[in-house]
Amino acid sequence: MAHGPVLSDVIGLGIDAVDVGRFRRAVERSPRLLDRVFTDAERAALDGRSDRIPALAARFAAREAAMKALGTGLGGIDLHDVWVERTASGQPVLRVDGRAAALASRLGITRWLVSLSHTRDVAVAVVSAG
Repeated sequence: MAHGPVLSDVIGLGIDAVDVGRFRRAVERSPRLLDRVFTDAERAALDGRSDRIPALAARFAAREAAMKALGTGLGGIDLHDVWVERTASGQPVLRVDGRAAALASRLGITRWLVSLSHTRDVAVAVVSAG
């Protein structure tokens, strides 16, 4: 008896890395970028951090990784259709809505797993769709 997902349950897999410095410069040039990319809840959840840019870059990487898992490129879904929440224990959870949810349903995706990590310089995300 399997305990959790097995490889045959994976429909799509995506990974993405973001250069934190480049992301920071993009935000400095266009502060509205944060509103266009991230949900109100995502921004609010990180408001208390002294430097939220690395964590936001990881969430941006999660969007890109989710698009790869869905088999679509940037622009294939709306950026607000994918976002990251945290459970009470701190575990990241990927949420999908809109065009992303419709595509996931057509592909038979019912479960998402996401892992985020970042340093001062690089943010990465891995997304599994099953």
